[in-house]
Amino acid sequence: MSNPSSRRTTVTRLVTTREPRTKRIAVLIYEGTQSLDVIGPVEVFAGASQHFCELNPNAPPPYAIEIVAACSGPVRMSSGVHICANRPYTSLRGNIDTLIVSGGEVHQAAKDRQVRAWLQSTARRVRRLASVCTGAFILGEAGLLNGRRATTHWLGIAQFRKRYPRVEVESDAIFVRDGNLYTSAGVTAGIDLALALVEEDLGHAVALQVARRLVVFLKRPGGQSQFSSHLEAQAVANGPLRDLREWIVEHLDSNLSVEALAARTAMSPRNFARVFLRQSGMTPAKYVERARLDAARRRLENEGLSLEEVADRCGFASAEHMRRTFLRHLRVVPMDYRRRFRAVG
Repeated sequence: MSNPSSRRTTVTRLVTTREPRTKRIAVLIYEGTQSLDVIGPVEVFAGASQHFCELNPNAPPPYAIEIVAACSGPVRMSSGVHICANRPYTSLRGNIDTLIVSGGEVHQAAKDRQVRAWLQSTARRVRRLASVCTGAFILGEAGLLNGRRATTHWLGIAQFRKRYPRVEVESDAIFVRDGNLYTSAGVTAGIDLALALVEEDLGHAVALQVARRLVVFLKRPGGQSQFSSHLEAQAVANGPLRDLREWIVEHLDSNLSVEALAARTAMSPRNFARVFLRQSGMTPAKYVERARLDAARRRLENEGLSLEEVADRCGFASAEHMRRTFLRHLRVVPMDYRRRFRAVG
């Protein structure tokens, strides 16, 4: 009888050798592309290859990156700079591991029948299909998001929902994975997405090192949300409401009723609620709830507190109240959220 451990070793070798040693990454660009949607992910994959090869000098790089467009040569970005495409997208042959559709001024590219047809055909033979920012509109026009979960830049969420009613839109997400389909939010969220893909392929340690080299977060504060109560507070013009919104974020376990907040600004509750809604686009109660949710997500991702402690420190009436808030906004309970997004190591 053969040794069981030797059989396991043989199987392991067979499994690992089936994987392509170098994964081919293709990034689709077009006139009016947002350059950061391209450069951000490219630098992540290039950095991962560099770090991997430093650790494994005799191994081939894990990624080979190609920029593709309607034709090879320089393509004007929305900023006016040009990025050079390595080849026409129609000339891509062989295995493509990951295809990334960049965002930017997408109207013309989304309406291009040749682009749509190529994407529909190519999507069947890639391991992962992704979009950055408004690149989701191009995938949407190709019908590749129907019945799937997706996101895009927060400024385009309303238009995206209206145009693609068969897509389940997650408006707060930095990026969304649905099977082998990945969509990310605006601009720099493409870096978050690329880091997640590297972590899938090469592990947490490599992804973390790439993030350190780029001086970015592997998992940014505020977690997987486009909404950040700190940024929302900073977005308000100088004045009592800006100071109040910043105060709310720092005092989530305080009494944050409309009456209490109005008293801090020396307004009547009715006038305060009206001014707050006009300046922020949401009611005071909605802002407080979102700020508490934002803080709870950060704690669940980065701290080992119990759910009851998280709820108490973020100002929820109870862990059950926090659970209902998570379900209403994120369709996931806090414990499952922690399992998915807890920072490792």
